Amino acid sequence: MKLKIKKGDTVRILAGNDKSKEGRVIELLPEKMRIVVEGINVRKRHMRPSPNTQQGQIIEREMPIHYSNVMLLDGSGKTTRLGVKVVEQDGEKSRVRIARTTGEEV
Repeated sequence: MKLKIKKGDTVRILAGNDKSKEGRVIELLPEKMRIVVEGINVRKRHMRPSPNTQQGQIIEREMPIHYSNVMLLDGSGKTTRLGVKVVEQDGEKSRVRIARTTGEEV
């Protein structure tokens, strides 16, 4: 299934520990229907010592969340569903994503 949300979109979290927080999409995992949002679902990861880092370390990483738990924000900061409009420019047709609440381009 193709995800309507793209990398770089601003989204609001609808469910989970980070409910009502907002962030930017930094990675898509369409085969698992998951996305990674900046600053959301941060978990600590224990790393083993390696030739690069002589000591082990604990790093914080954003972990993926399910696609259904986020909703896109429009230009005014309100949650919206996405629609697609066909626009014709110079004789060529192209598909443009629009916000259902305002009708403007996303």
